[in-house]
Amino acid sequence: MTDIICSQQRVEECVIKEEPYYVPVGNEVEVFRAAYENKLPVSLKGPTGCGKTRFIEYMAYHLGRPLITISCHEDLTANDLIGRFLIKGESTEWNDGPLTAALKSGAICYLDEFVEARMDTRVVIHPLTDDRRIMPIEKLGIVLQAPPEFMLAISYNPGYQSVLKDLKQSTRQRFVSIDFDYPPAELETTIVAHESGVDEDTARTLVDIGHRIRNFKQHGLEEGVSTRLLIYAGMLINSGIEPREACRVAMIKPITDDNDLQKSIDEIISAIME
Repeated sequence: MTDIICSQQRVEECVIKEEPYYVPVGNEVEVFRAAYENKLPVSLKGPTGCGKTRFIEYMAYHLGRPLITISCHEDLTANDLIGRFLIKGESTEWNDGPLTAALKSGAICYLDEFVEARMDTRVVIHPLTDDRRIMPIEKLGIVLQAPPEFMLAISYNPGYQSVLKDLKQSTRQRFVSIDFDYPPAELETTIVAHESGVDEDTARTLVDIGHRIRNFKQHGLEEGVSTRLLIYAGMLINSGIEPREACRVAMIKPITDDNDLQKSIDEIISAIME
């Protein structure tokens, strides 16, 4: 005997009830909405901590759709996405995976850091990203048709791409692509102040430090300090941590273990905050 596990409760828990704070930088809201209306899949490309996930949450809220997020990694299998049979007592149950649950409920399915997924897992989404909008479930012998409300979105950081972790053109060209980057200084200042609770002047100082640290990408730093880390530093300052120490633990140590780089960045922080 085989039962089908209902995933409706899980989907209902993915409904975003309060509007996420997000400040548009360009026309990304209009492009995403147009893609949704035309049933087109979307890829979000940009560096770590620049607002890709917050943006997708913001759009899910305004489109009134549940958001099911899947964090991709090299051990993620097709069964993890689609579902699998589970033995329960003397019977077996089919347990929907998150992609199947999103498809059935007309949710937005967000595959975060999609480039980290295995090659054989990535191809599972191909039938959902063309005009067919279908997903075969071979173990059940059925083919699911995506409802009009369903949308597939992926994200990845182009800066981390390599020969082994790159999207093939056969996958890449299935998506409308929106580029993300760190916001302009004034806008980033507004975001840091709002999200961390520090005053405008402190937020502006943190953003100034962040921009200077990002210049170190030309001198051996793998990734610049993200807007997220600037917010973390602001939160620590707002909780009473001495500003320089807050910057060290939130903006230096997370991005590099190189002692020389840490010292160079620390000198910048000390000079700005003296």
